[in-house]
Amino acid sequence: MDSAVSLLDFGFSCLVEKLGIINAERFISMIKQDDFDYTIWQREYFDHKKEGQIIAEASAYGLNHPHNGQGKRI
Repeated sequence: MDSAVSLLDFGFSCLVEKLGIINAERFISMIKQDDFDYTIWQREYFDHKKEGQIIAEASAYGLNHPHNGQGKRI
């Protein structure tokens, strides 16, 4: 990404694509209201996983959601 504006635009486009405009706005609103810190959330989330659980979940996800080659390279 060339700039912060480009990154924000791309990120919001991803949210809208997956959540729809209303839920994308709700998601952003919830993040802002809660002083959400993704780094802390990620640490707390992954610290509760058992050894090997992340690999098993990622493998299962990959089997159920095969890559179709239409991803956008950033």
